Amino acid sequence: MIEVPQNYLNEMKDLLKEEYSAYLDSLDQRPYHGLRVNTSKISVEDFLKISPFSLRPIPWTEDGFYYEEEDRPAKHPYYFAGLYYLQEPSAMLPAEVLPVYENDKVLDCCAAPGGKTSKLANKLDHTGLILANDISVSRAQILLRTLETQGVTNAFVMAEDITKLDRFEQTFDSILIDAPCSGEGMFRKEPDLIRSYLEKDSSCYSPIQKQIILSAAKMLKEGGTMVYSTCTFSPQENEEVIEYVLENVPDLKVLPIQKYPGFADGITEHTKGCARLYPHRIEGEGHFVALLQKEGIRSENPSLPSIHNNLDPFFDQIDPSFLKGEILNRKEKFYSEPISNLSLQGLRILRSGLYLGEKGKYRFEPSQALAYALDKESFDPILDLKKDDPRVLKYLKCETISVPESLKEGYILVCVDGFPLGFGILKGKQLKNRYPAAYRYR
Repeated sequence: MIEVPQNYLNEMKDLLKEEYSAYLDSLDQRPYHGLRVNTSKISVEDFLKISPFSLRPIPWTEDGFYYEEEDRPAKHPYYFAGLYYLQEPSAMLPAEVLPVYENDKVLDCCAAPGGKTSKLANKLDHTGLILANDISVSRAQILLRTLETQGVTNAFVMAEDITKLDRFEQTFDSILIDAPCSGEGMFRKEPDLIRSYLEKDSSCYSPIQKQIILSAAKMLKEGGTMVYSTCTFSPQENEEVIEYVLENVPDLKVLPIQKYPGFADGITEHTKGCARLYPHRIEGEGHFVALLQKEGIRSENPSLPSIHNNLDPFFDQIDPSFLKGEILNRKEKFYSEPISNLSLQGLRILRSGLYLGEKGKYRFEPSQALAYALDKESFDPILDLKKDDPRVLKYLKCETISVPESLKEGYILVCVDGFPLGFGILKGKQLKNRYPAAYRYR
């Protein structure tokens, strides 16, 4: 068994009682691995038709599947095309249970590394907007890369203390808080977290969690819903936080979460509708999830308008229906940004909307984010390669590849089985690779 602190084991024994020995046994078992299909790019049904992996459904989400470690999905071209996101199975529950509808305004408070945010984007289906925030700039950079790879077009990525967002009072239809926590539910999968636990236990995180959930509650619209989740088992970081916000925000109530086999209830009177996931009860690591709603009538949101100005001739290659929101030219850098009416001045924003590219010395230079957001019907011309074509890996390794003589010179969108990987510039019979070195296949 992995070595965990004795005081933690004592707490788990008090919490689990007769189930404690089963929990101890689970610490010696191998962790489970999951992938979630990116339904903004491909339906679950169509993905299963082309999937090369041995997959089993994860019960609590229709787009999530267990895979075998030897499948190595992070090495497959479909991973580089953003067809799925690798995510711990129990971590798929929070975004799954949060109601999100087209044209909603959604806030993800502690969004890095971006797996839950990208699921929320799937629900929005390129409508509305997501404000994805993480207090750490370095983690927000990882978040940004995740959202770009997944083809998310309608996100504002920020790196702010949640208390600085209080200006957005009663603004968001749905809010997700995957709170910073002591990480007890990840000890089996990531033993290095035990060292962090010894430095910062539940008593360190609970005040931070209470501050975050109280700030988020102020930003929730009437009738809006909010999920609070952690990957820890401590009641101090879970039920106590929910009891705290219910006491301080009387117009909030707990909504019951559907319980799948192995799920446990919350342990206090007001939190029985919450879900506790333990590694000895489910095929996953562990999570606590609470779904809350603010009193009032949930209002519908109108579709956001589109304004297409300041376009470069390059955009003649893109289907006009693809470009949504407002096209903005900021010092010759182009963005497609949701028209949000949010007051963002003074906030640390890493990216607003979809970065399209910039005007270079000789031509417009499209971004990798644009390539990921496109589909093969939205750009002309394309080079569509089969997954087992050796040129796919050559392209992903940033090498030059050959192309058919029928393609005209200029920018080409390189695809694998119809799904974009990135751009290249065709000169003669050789495609000059524009795949970013930072994304290179290794």
